[in-house]
Amino acid sequence: MDWTEKYRPAHLQDLIGNTQVLQQMVLWARSWTTSNKPLLLYGKPGTGKTSSAHALAHDMGWDIVEMNASDQRTKSALEKIAGSSAVTASVTGSQRKLILLDEVDNLYGTADRGGAKALLDIVKIAAQPIILIANNLQDVPADLRSRCEPLQFRSVQARSIVPRLKYICSAERTSCTDTALRQVAERSGGDVRAAITILYAAAIGRDRLDEMNIYSTRKDDRSTIFDLVNAVFSGRRAEDLMKLAMDSGETPDTIEQWLEGSIRHLPDRDAMFYAYRFLARADRYLGLTFRRQYYTLWRYAQAIALIGMRGAAKGRGLHVRISPPMRWQHLGTSKRQRAVRIALLNKLASTIHIPQQILHQEFFSTLTLLVDNNPEKYIQEFELDVDELNLFLHDSNRASSIMKRISDTTMRNQPVRPDSSPTRREKQGAKKQKTLF
Repeated sequence: MDWTEKYRPAHLQDLIGNTQVLQQMVLWARSWTTSNKPLLLYGKPGTGKTSSAHALAHDMGWDIVEMNASDQRTKSALEKIAGSSAVTASVTGSQRKLILLDEVDNLYGTADRGGAKALLDIVKIAAQPIILIANNLQDVPADLRSRCEPLQFRSVQARSIVPRLKYICSAERTSCTDTALRQVAERSGGDVRAAITILYAAAIGRDRLDEMNIYSTRKDDRSTIFDLVNAVFSGRRAEDLMKLAMDSGETPDTIEQWLEGSIRHLPDRDAMFYAYRFLARADRYLGLTFRRQYYTLWRYAQAIALIGMRGAAKGRGLHVRISPPMRWQHLGTSKRQRAVRIALLNKLASTIHIPQQILHQEFFSTLTLLVDNNPEKYIQEFELDVDELNLFLHDSNRASSIMKRISDTTMRNQPVRPDSSPTRREKQGAKKQKTLF
């Protein structure tokens, strides 16, 4: 059995790191009512987000209903599974039922079409506690973020990981040197799951581990494009930059685009002008490479771009979040808009019984005028979400404002649910629980 599952923490007190966040989760659970916002746990993989949610449910005596990225999270699937769970009581008689939705920062694409809106609707009407999990907070839809309480899980320090690895070795009757365990913890990059996986891989077929065994099973330490851009702005040597570029596995034209996307972080116009001179020269070599199929020039293009940007940055470092090149973001936005348009045309064609092509060519302009004149009516009639409404209005701010107004009106008009404050039984159960911290 995989050690990451075998030694997954069953209780919050068994988790390592992020103590303050775990305490906030306990307070949220013990005082939960329907007025509480859902929790949004975010941070790097392997920091304990999903494990903490499962451990919290176990400690509180709650059932748990989970959906993640491997499940189809369309509107109908979410409403069928998470939606019904969020408004109904547990059939096992437990005090609560925790709704756990993992990887909510990946709710885009045709497979999850309508999922973001359905999830927002579930959050609004939930009569059970909800925890959402994401790696990147900024990739969670803004209207969903605003209705949650975000808690950040940070990377676990190596010195905190070592005792857990020692415990696992002892439980598995495997001897391991302290130096080897420290190497595992340091190479995991604060990812507890990765550290346990490295240890498990090294221990297969062995009853004793040392540094040599660990070295051959280290975590993938290849450089990423983020490491490379940070190194450029930090003023690393040209030889180091070329090695990082090779280790990253990115092509020179891709590297040039990432560097161009980071130019806005340079301190002044002179530095930007200096950087653009070198990137323009590198671009000429890239053009020659593609036209003549003479790939020896790639190395020159790459060196010119890296060294030029390093000279412009002057070793000042980069203290902001590195984002993909703007042109990629524009392409991604365009692709997403096409997906929204196709899904909307499919929905409208089935609703008003007109072939999709005829609807698009002959009636879409008329529909646009009707929706623009009375958006509230057609939002309800066609079950539009904010992206679909924006296709008609061509004004994202107005679309968001209208959707928010409708949402607020719906919430005010909903019948008041019975108070879901803790019952006497729940209070007695909480008193019996041991202090977790």
